[in-house]
Amino acid sequence: MEKKTAYGGQAVVEGVMFAGKNVNVTAIRRKDSSLNFLEIERKVIPWAQKLRKIPFIRGNVAIIESLINGSKHLNFSTERFDVDPKDDDQIVPEQESSKLTMILGVAVVAVLSFLFSKFVFTALPAVVAHSFFREWFPGHLAQNIIEGVIKTILLFGYIYLISLTPLVKRLFQYHGAEHKVINCYEEGKEITVENVQSSSRLHYRCGSSFIIFTVIIGVFVYLLVPSEPLLERVLYRLALIPVVIGIAFEALQLTNKVRDIPVLKMLGYPGLWVQLLTTKEPTNEQVEVSIASFERMLELEQQAESEKIKVAKENIQPI
Repeated sequence: MEKKTAYGGQAVVEGVMFAGKNVNVTAIRRKDSSLNFLEIERKVIPWAQKLRKIPFIRGNVAIIESLINGSKHLNFSTERFDVDPKDDDQIVPEQESSKLTMILGVAVVAVLSFLFSKFVFTALPAVVAHSFFREWFPGHLAQNIIEGVIKTILLFGYIYLISLTPLVKRLFQYHGAEHKVINCYEEGKEITVENVQSSSRLHYRCGSSFIIFTVIIGVFVYLLVPSEPLLERVLYRLALIPVVIGIAFEALQLTNKVRDIPVLKMLGYPGLWVQLLTTKEPTNEQVEVSIASFERMLELEQQAESEKIKVAKENIQPI
């Protein structure tokens, strides 16, 4: 089978974003059932491109880029999903003079939100394990394991609770629709609603898998640093967040590469189990939105690659 390009994506409110090499595309279902698209060209940042080639560093770069790009598309969806298209003039237009400010604002908020969540899910389990379980599990190894268990319970509990809200439930359905389209494409099937619905809603490259890998990797990394006193324990864990992210990203890439190999494919099972919570079976209408976004992304990708070939030919110097 021909090797397919590894595209990624994410669910947004009432829609799906797909990321290509040259462009990111979001399609959302509007209040009147029509589809609305956001298409943003991916800018090449030379220093970031170089860092993305370095193992264990590229994971941190990829996370930051994903947060920044994803936030723009999420903002687009939240501003429009419950607004009738005829009332679009009520949406404050982006002023050209404030475009840079808006982009920087979104980037800062996205990164700070991520850092805050990492702080909470990193520091809180360490404090709880030390304060409430040290008497029963005093050893260094035991404390790390208890901390990992607490972190897992917090993570699963948080995901379960937010999944009970109607908005997040639909978001998780669109997450499932995104995975189904990617799986259908990578399996070489024609991308129709029927074929997409028959594909799995779980995928080895999902960001949900990455989250659980950070928990597992963290247990082993934190064995290398002291667990006493508490302040030193927390500071070490916060300082090691980039290290854990870097290793977890490489683990995620590895599980994707071996997903078709018997026995080794089980390495990715923890991530797939998390996705049983973070994805839901989508409706046909939601799959239609996902397909529309993916096909538009493919169309723009083809146009961009054709333009690159054209430019390259024009720049060929005669001998």
